[in-house]
Amino acid sequence: MQNPLIALGLLAAFASPVLAHGHKLTMGTEGAYPPYNYVSDDGNIAGFEIELGNDLCARMRADCTWKTNEWDTIIPNLIGGNYDTIMAGMSITDERKKTINFSEEYFPASPSSMAAYSGKSFDFGNLSGVTIGVQGATIQAAYAEENFAAKNIIKSYETGEQSAADLAAGAVDIVLADEGFLKSIVDASGGTLTFVGPEIHIGGGIGIGLRKGDNKLLVSINKAIAEAKADGTVDKLLKKYFDVGPFYN
Repeated sequence: MQNPLIALGLLAAFASPVLAHGHKLTMGTEGAYPPYNYVSDDGNIAGFEIELGNDLCARMRADCTWKTNEWDTIIPNLIGGNYDTIMAGMSITDERKKTINFSEEYFPASPSSMAAYSGKSFDFGNLSGVTIGVQGATIQAAYAEENFAAKNIIKSYETGEQSAADLAAGAVDIVLADEGFLKSIVDASGGTLTFVGPEIHIGGGIGIGLRKGDNKLLVSINKAIAEAKADGTVDKLLKKYFDVGPFYN
């Protein structure tokens, strides 16, 4: 009879969730949602998620490359095999879980906020007759359509940066977006723009999206995220890019 300890050891070896050294991964991102991810002046992908993603790849001993994709097709192109993960400021939601898996969060659930020109006032108890800019296919877009569309105009944009540019140009009255994204826009405006209205809590934390069935990769990524939280790396990067935290250590 085979030694049960040897049998268990063999089973563990074949079932190991750790990626093989040098495993190649393509990391998908948008490249247009600072400070989460963006294209820098030198043409390279940069930002919080790029720096964190590269750290996670090093922990997994994976050979990672980055690929940008427009937001509105970012999930279909993951499913279609154009890349292996999504790191693009994507909130974990039950609706998205129907088509893809998510890692553990690497950014805790944070509120969505609204920004407008300083000095403008709005009746948020009965918001009416304003144009609200949102990035299409986001949790904020869905919220705006459900809660504001009856009395206001909802204007959808391909990127968050485009909605912010139209706010600065006066083409929309309000932009509704993730607070971390809007903070960088408001801070850079030199007082021209400001936060308005209540914080809106929708969606969960932000995680890495993966294809259904990529279970070995999911376990490896979760292990790397746990390590990066435990040694302070995630909190350090959150402080660097968003001036928030610590959350995890």
